[in-house]
Amino acid sequence: MGITDIWTVLILRPMLNALLGLYTVLGGQFWLAIIFFTVVVRLIMTPLMLPQQRSAKKMQELQPQLKELQKKYAKDREKLAQEQMKLYKEAGASPMGGCLPMLVQFPIWIGLYQSIIQALGHQPLQLLNLSQNIYPFMESISAQIPLNRFFLGMDLSLTPQQLGGLTYALPILVAFTSWLQTKMTTVGGSGGEGQAASMNQSMTLMMPLMMGFFSLSFSTGLSFYFIISNIIGIITQGFISGWEGLMFWKGMSLSSLLSGGGAKGAAAQKTSSTSSQAAAAGSGKGSQSGSKKRKKKRRRKR
Repeated sequence: MGITDIWTVLILRPMLNALLGLYTVLGGQFWLAIIFFTVVVRLIMTPLMLPQQRSAKKMQELQPQLKELQKKYAKDREKLAQEQMKLYKEAGASPMGGCLPMLVQFPIWIGLYQSIIQALGHQPLQLLNLSQNIYPFMESISAQIPLNRFFLGMDLSLTPQQLGGLTYALPILVAFTSWLQTKMTTVGGSGGEGQAASMNQSMTLMMPLMMGFFSLSFSTGLSFYFIISNIIGIITQGFISGWEGLMFWKGMSLSSLLSGGGAKGAAAQKTSSTSSQAAAAGSGKGSQSGSKKRKKKRRRKR
């Protein structure tokens, strides 16, 4: 048995038959089957994702201590990184905790994509592959094949690039909900210092953009899975760590989004420049007062 056979037996065939079973129960509506399947997958993955979401809450609680470390070891980056990792270990937190749930779901995404393509197939070769992967006790569903693959006029087996029009809104919603979920599960306000903070900021932006880009080439049915799954993740994280992450517009600017705290760096440069100017002015005043005292002493001697 090769890797392809193992993948088919362990991932593809169970997911395909689960979708077909939900399709039968839900009155022949495949989009409803996708939504219910998403809820079931999220419930199964709860034991894995809850520790990561709790870790994100701990990271938020560690922010005051992290800022103190950044001030204390501002000139020693290596020592700062060591102390940060020590603090993470003692608190049981992970700076990359928000990215793991997304990475774990990759096999599910691939399996669901293949399941949707097979389940909604309507050409002879696609129907043959579908019949080979249906469990024997579910052969009664063969009478309903080909399945109803339309929702609001969209063919759930086709991609937004093939359908065009308003379906391009689906990749945008995928990217936005992925970004919002990642933003709620990753720590913010770390000051943009340290390797872990910069990696967090990059992942918070890049992963959702990648998901939105991939959704252009995936079937619209898979985009529904992404969106529903992200919404469930956002709601779950909100109950664990609060709903402040939903207010994403507060303190957000284009420069901070792209460079990760560039505005803070500019502010720091401004404060340093003003302090240097004040020091220069103070030294100038001191030299002037010193010269005046010398002149007075000379006059007294005369």
